Amino acid sequence: LEQELSDGETVLRWLAEQPWCSGKIGMFGKSWGGFNGLQLAARQPPELAAVIAVCATDDRYADDIHYMGGCLLGDQLSWSSAMFAHTSCPPDPLVVGDDWKDMWLQRLQHCQPWVFTWLEHQHRDSFWQHGSVCEDFHSIEVPVLAVSGWADGYSNAVFRLLKGLQTPCWGLIGPWGHRYPHQGVPGPAIGFLQEAVRWWGRWLKNEPTGVENEPVLRVWMQDSVPPTVDRGYRPGRWVAESSWPSDRVANVSYTLLPGLIEKSRTLDKVEEEEVWVQSPLSVGLFAGRWCSFTATPDLPHDQREEDGGALVFQSRALEKSMEILGAPEVRLSLSVDQPLAMVAVRLSDVYPDGQAERVTYGLLNLVYRDSFESPSKLTEGRRLEIRCPMNGIAHTFPAGHRVRVSVSTSYWPLAWPSPQPVRLTVFTGASRLLLPVRPPEPQSEIHFEAPEGAAAVDSTVMKPRDYEWVVIRDLPSNLSTLRVVKDEGRYYLPSIDLELGSRTEENYSYRGFDFESLRGEVTTVRSFARQDWDVRINSRTVL
Repeated sequence: LEQELSDGETVLRWLAEQPWCSGKIGMFGKSWGGFNGLQLAARQPPELAAVIAVCATDDRYADDIHYMGGCLLGDQLSWSSAMFAHTSCPPDPLVVGDDWKDMWLQRLQHCQPWVFTWLEHQHRDSFWQHGSVCEDFHSIEVPVLAVSGWADGYSNAVFRLLKGLQTPCWGLIGPWGHRYPHQGVPGPAIGFLQEAVRWWGRWLKNEPTGVENEPVLRVWMQDSVPPTVDRGYRPGRWVAESSWPSDRVANVSYTLLPGLIEKSRTLDKVEEEEVWVQSPLSVGLFAGRWCSFTATPDLPHDQREEDGGALVFQSRALEKSMEILGAPEVRLSLSVDQPLAMVAVRLSDVYPDGQAERVTYGLLNLVYRDSFESPSKLTEGRRLEIRCPMNGIAHTFPAGHRVRVSVSTSYWPLAWPSPQPVRLTVFTGASRLLLPVRPPEPQSEIHFEAPEGAAAVDSTVMKPRDYEWVVIRDLPSNLSTLRVVKDEGRYYLPSIDLELGSRTEENYSYRGFDFESLRGEVTTVRSFARQDWDVRINSRTVL
């Protein structure tokens, strides 16, 4: 909100006026903290000298937790519900006194799930443009370090910031989920706080730390690994690019043929053929989250579970390994039989034994094929040429493996599907896959120090945490459900004599092929207790 950004400017001015401040201030944060740094930098307060934005975005509509390719994300419901639980919590009587209950009731009267507001803005309008620094990259004039992880929802912003900012900008992407890199999972975690100290030393204190001599982009080139959600470490290696976009990365075109992918330059004239798909709602049950917080168990599973409901195009076995770095893209020549439709595309690494690891994916609500600002319905049977970019990635396809592209008309519950079943026809021969191929190189000389951090707050576990990620297929009732439980248990903080508890359960269900049966339900419990004080908050949100 404008009030929040104005408050941020007030804080910066206050800090600069203090006798212990040099007048140069840096902003550092993850997720919304990273958003704040970028958004305030765009307002050019004179006190702000540098920003580290971790797991943040430059585009609040097209690349945030709300919509992807114009498709409503399931994470929008889960995150709104989580924040509804947080903002419903009571004031602490040790802080505010005996009026805590009246203050709490007043707070609850003005508290509602944020998803109400987000659903009122399904197009890219002024609500989303506010705070989206991609609207004017030139407005940011301070150095920026943009950080994310391949399992995070915000890695694409690193590439766009590197390309769009005119000010010095560096990018760092590891294998991690939505976490700081010194706490990164899947590993390896790195000594990120030491990197931050070097950054601040250079831009706030003018110390010769050498950060400006680092490669513009440092990323973890992920090795191929069998698909599993139980992953604490992701094999790979650090690689670097001196500029981005890099002239060492070339888009290689592959033609989609019936069931096959072939390099376009190796083909003579190709006859067009029509293939079609009308996906069941089960496609997506093994997709994981849009944004992985815990990294496990919310990562994608074996894609063979998904591909039975998709159009599949697959290369021949690779004669030698191939590395990609950047955003793959599928260009489809297609038609649909409904006025509202979506398409999901997935890129997978297929093992010789058939296991399929999802490398990356993309979504597009086809009514936004021309513009996120001005949707237009589809005409039945009309042929369209669309582009569906996938999330940027760094991945090695080993020799002997195959590259697979899967196309489906639903991807539930990662994204809310179209209101009716859709038959999508793809014209092969006229459809393409573009892969950002990077030449292999010897082992990189990039190294990071071991992770460091402050000691954890002293606490006692009263009830251990418990995470669940369960797919339930009740065949007699034809009801399918994805149940996700994040139970943080209960723990006691002796420093403030407080016991806390937190539990969230999500259930996403559908019945058979009934698109009107789709349902997302999130329930939360938050509890606080002292010897003479015991409160609990229950919330329930249904979409």
